[in-house]
Amino acid sequence: MIRVVIAEDQRLLRGAMASLLDLEDDIEVAGEAGDGSEALAVIERLQPDVCLMDIEMPYKSGLEVAETLKAKDSATKVIILTTFARPGYLERGVKAGIQGYLLKDEPVDKLADAIRRVMDGHREVSPELVFGSLREENPLSDREREILKLAGSGQSAGEIAAVLHLSYGTVRNYISEILNKLEVKSRIEAVRLAEEKGWI
Repeated sequence: MIRVVIAEDQRLLRGAMASLLDLEDDIEVAGEAGDGSEALAVIERLQPDVCLMDIEMPYKSGLEVAETLKAKDSATKVIILTTFARPGYLERGVKAGIQGYLLKDEPVDKLADAIRRVMDGHREVSPELVFGSLREENPLSDREREILKLAGSGQSAGEIAAVLHLSYGTVRNYISEILNKLEVKSRIEAVRLAEEKGWI
């Protein structure tokens, strides 16, 4: 029996997915979560074989949860479910060790087959998401992404410097480099553009 956890913030969609997957002979929905923090707690408690994870969730995105699981060397395989073919998402997901990247509106029999194939050691990716992801590579370094994320949460250059143990001048230089790379004039534009493209 393949034990699955579903992490999805839309309760109706989560419930429908759980009901349909429970009809499969070899799949059992062991738990559900409505946000990223809850997903991590449920996965740590239940140790499921597979987690079906939405990208856009409160508290932690599906990609952040996948990155945390990879850092903890978790045996749970992650299949990301999304409606977004954003360029940076697939690249970041692969780095986070995800085994699947599928559209939310896949028929449930296709989803069940994808779960089985992932358990057999394969990777499953919806073709539409691959082609949507090939447009642009993320130009930002890991440090630049980190700084832009903090800027996006409303922190000033001084606060970012304190959090990352960098000098104020170094953070200003990073921000200036980010604006150049993204060809925008302000931090707000930089955050918006990077989020749209799935780079942060």
